[in-house]
Amino acid sequence: MKSSSLIAIASLALLASVGARADEADGSQYALKFESTRARAEVLAEARIEAARADKNISSSSVVAPRVQSKVERAAVRAEAVQAVRSGLIPRGEAA
Repeated sequence: MKSSSLIAIASLALLASVGARADEADGSQYALKFESTRARAEVLAEARIEAARADKNISSSSVVAPRVQSKVERAAVRAEAVQAVRSGLIPRGEAA
């Protein structure tokens, strides 16, 4: 009985100490404060120039290669894959 009441008192003390902390809800005291050195019109003009560029969203990794027609039948490719799995040249499924 004594240990349970001691645990209850300790937990109430912990809750009281955590609940007594007063702080800003949004953490605004940690926000960075800075002064801009450029005018708003200058930044907007630069943004319009960048938006007008034709290639703004195209990177070398986003270019799709042209589709190539294969000269091998699907059944032949599948048969080769089955043979490679049976001979142990490639793993099967996720058991690599």
